[in-house]
Amino acid sequence: MIKEKYTFEDLVKIMKTLRGEGGCPWDRVQTHETLKKYLLEETYEAIEEIDNKDSEKLCEELGDVLLQVVFHGQIGEEEGTFDVDDIITGICKKMISRHTHVFGEDTAATPEDVLVNWEKQKRKEKSIESHTDALKSVSVALPALMRSYKVQDKAAKVGFDFPDINEAFMKVEEEMAEFREACDEDDQEHIEEELGDLLFSIVNASRFVKVQPELALGRTIDKFINRFSYIEKAALEKGRILEGMSLEEMDMLWKEAKKV
Repeated sequence: MIKEKYTFEDLVKIMKTLRGEGGCPWDRVQTHETLKKYLLEETYEAIEEIDNKDSEKLCEELGDVLLQVVFHGQIGEEEGTFDVDDIITGICKKMISRHTHVFGEDTAATPEDVLVNWEKQKRKEKSIESHTDALKSVSVALPALMRSYKVQDKAAKVGFDFPDINEAFMKVEEEMAEFREACDEDDQEHIEEELGDLLFSIVNASRFVKVQPELALGRTIDKFINRFSYIEKAALEKGRILEGMSLEEMDMLWKEAKKV
């Protein structure tokens, strides 16, 4: 019978049952590798509900994220590498060691001070001895826009950065010109290289206004879908389908969508 309220321990027991003899056939065959996509999906779905400001759905999605953590913990226990308690112990130790201004003798009067202390402790724990090591420590599994932002931010901390946003804008314009030249040459490898440089320069500009490009692009994608939906609905109301419309006709509806 379903209970009114469950605890973290209940979730761990449920996962053990699902993975155990006579449990769920699907759950029993999963591995750290097969679960990677679900961990990503659940995390992004939680972020979506944060953006939607929907507390009820956010609660549900955070539960899905927590399930993934417990799932990996159970697999680790079966393999003899780690378990849920090890995960909890590890993060507790990290929180204490990284917050030396709370649990130690350091001081931090502002959020910026906290980040400085955090980075200092992180470098010590991970034996990061050079600034290049710090750049390499940024996870390669991150989406490229997020990874480039973090890499640039670490480089900027030692002064390797443009003096102001206008210099960053000039770099974007320079890279755009080089991208155009590469397109004219019709060299696919060169085009890809210059497009990467252009995107990297745009990320650089985004840092100056403290905008995460990954999140900004995500919102633009949603906006595009909403406007495209308007075009399709408006076309259907006129008895038309998109395939039978000219680009000019669709562009007029797009402009209407922007006003709406």
